[in-house]
Amino acid sequence: MNRIQSGWMTLLLAGACLIAMNVHSQEEANYDESKVPSFTLPDPLFCQDGTKVDNAGIWTNKRRPEIYALFASQVYGKTPDKKVELTFEVFDEGEALGGKAIRRQVAFYPKAEPHQPRMELLIYIPKAASGPVPAFVMPNFQGNHTINADPGIHISSNWMTEFRKDDKNKDTDPESTRGKASSRWSVDRILDAGFALATIWYYDIDPDYDDGFQNGIHPLFYDAGQNEPRPDQWGSIGAWAWGLSRALDYLESDQDIDGSRVAVMGHSRLGKTALWAGASDERFAMVISNDSGCGGAALSRRRFGETVNRINHAFPHWFCDNFNRYNNNEDALPVDQHMLIALCAPRPVYVASAQDDRWADPRGEFLSAKYASPVYRLLTGQGLNASEMPDVNQPVQGRVSYHIRTGKHDVTDYDWEQYINVASRFLK
Repeated sequence: MNRIQSGWMTLLLAGACLIAMNVHSQEEANYDESKVPSFTLPDPLFCQDGTKVDNAGIWTNKRRPEIYALFASQVYGKTPDKKVELTFEVFDEGEALGGKAIRRQVAFYPKAEPHQPRMELLIYIPKAASGPVPAFVMPNFQGNHTINADPGIHISSNWMTEFRKDDKNKDTDPESTRGKASSRWSVDRILDAGFALATIWYYDIDPDYDDGFQNGIHPLFYDAGQNEPRPDQWGSIGAWAWGLSRALDYLESDQDIDGSRVAVMGHSRLGKTALWAGASDERFAMVISNDSGCGGAALSRRRFGETVNRINHAFPHWFCDNFNRYNNNEDALPVDQHMLIALCAPRPVYVASAQDDRWADPRGEFLSAKYASPVYRLLTGQGLNASEMPDVNQPVQGRVSYHIRTGKHDVTDYDWEQYINVASRFLK
């Protein structure tokens, strides 16, 4: 890969990473288990008024809404009540990938403001399928056209704009970027297993930089005279989760896909997004977090690797402003991330880590799955089948699944093998 081509891959995150580097230089990250502070986690099975949750009715009608409201007001931000009617337009359909798949591309945009913003969903459906199939939906970091070298994938007009904000990339041939992220997308494996795959570039929903929320979908939801979200309203993660739900709206209408069997999956910051989408929209039949770390699957109170303070300073647009109250003050949080995973119950949930990704705190991710399990056991009789963190490359799979694999912060074929295995068990 030449210098120009490699430059475009870092463009989207470069500004945020410079901020992060500055924050990191001021505060040394803890990677020593002996320095993890003692802490007490909020109990998901006790209501705020002290009521014990000992049956599904109390969980569904009282405790779950309490927990969800706390995450919405204190962490990710509330999604505005205003409804924005969308137009869905199939603009491409045909055979792809050597006849293995049907490729379908769908644009969706506000009816009141055509094409502003325009979001594009790329879908691959197994051609050999004899009826509606289950699906994975996953946002992508670098543009739909980067997940596979398929020449038929449309390059988003938003991508062209964002790409050319960096002068060194303005003359790069966009065709040279096709398939650049394909190592993260086991497209053939997914299709061979009988699943469809749908993806949307997260920048199409809300660009990943801090400009006061003047771009993406946020302005569509402002009240008269409002020009930024209120302290308890959604940041970018909330917006990206909203976009995934709108993708599911379309998938439910697609006759080739079974909309009741759609798993939402995300990596890194988009793993945080997948968890919040799964908690917010119970239509998702399975929720998968890949290396999601702080603000995702990892327990905030452990203060290991990335912390609440670090993430809020490096990426001030991801969460709601109220989350800043807990910078270096994690014990004051009324929730922790095991409770986010519990909000996905009784649907299957998969949390995955990477051995070399200490920044995301693999142990903290495992413990979240472990401490969410009492809710799963209450509702389904099944939780995580491990009391101790499993060995590397020894997945523990069930209603609540977890693995830590060798390697770094990434999505690999090994990860997809595990997700497909569990999804085949529960969704097929």
